[in-house]
Amino acid sequence: SCLLEFAYDDWCISRMAEALGEQDIAGRFARRARNYINVFDGSCRFFRGKRSDGNWETPFNPYEAGRSYTEASAWQYRFFVPHDVNGMIQLFGGEEQFLQDLDSLFSTTSVVETSLSDITGLIGQYAQGNEPSHHVAYLYNYAGQPWKTQQYVAHILTNLYNNSFSGYAGNDDCGEMSAWYIFSAMGFYPVNPANGIYVIGCPLLEETCIQLPNGKQFTVKAPKRNEKDIYIQSARLNGKNYNKTYLSHEDILKGGTLEFKMGDRPSRWGTAPNARPE
Repeated sequence: SCLLEFAYDDWCISRMAEALGEQDIAGRFARRARNYINVFDGSCRFFRGKRSDGNWETPFNPYEAGRSYTEASAWQYRFFVPHDVNGMIQLFGGEEQFLQDLDSLFSTTSVVETSLSDITGLIGQYAQGNEPSHHVAYLYNYAGQPWKTQQYVAHILTNLYNNSFSGYAGNDDCGEMSAWYIFSAMGFYPVNPANGIYVIGCPLLEETCIQLPNGKQFTVKAPKRNEKDIYIQSARLNGKNYNKTYLSHEDILKGGTLEFKMGDRPSRWGTAPNARPE
């Protein structure tokens, strides 16, 4: 898990170096950002720990939180490549296999073989109660099935948060669970917080208004949003049809209005290849 997180950190360093004109440093850290490939076991399609001799640690049980995974198991870190989602999809063998494995995360048993208290808020092996899983429900957008993102985000918002004394399904480390809720309730989430892209999910609120630092406002509307109407049928950005399943930071800073038409059944909205996040 440390290697996977360091790979993301290295990607961020490469972007900063590129912005500063340090091309040699940018290239070196961009290469390091692909180190996640070195711990991917194609025979089972999990990221696994290795011994000092370069061989896989054995025995391997993806349901067990072992020394290779911090506060998590192999299931929770199975899709932790937020800086190169499309590269990760190819590593899994393409979109079809990736979608099957993503489905299995939410549908497999919720049994966790550990005494750790951190793996909580489970849907299958998806753990909303801890950070490594928070971006995962949004990954369906990258493989052409945004309605599944909408379905799972709506479920998490409704079932794993409440306003009681135990309203969080886990530990709100540094406010990460609160941030997930606020973003997702508005209708989007930064899968990769450093690339300026927000991936669209399922808005919970009928209207949200963001007061921007430049004095402008960005409003998100989802009229008649209710517990059944969780699927996006169409979207309009500043009055024009909008078919992408993501927003850029620049789009938001310009101000304006993003309006969703919601329905009770999945639609074809956002399924085209050119609609997917970068």
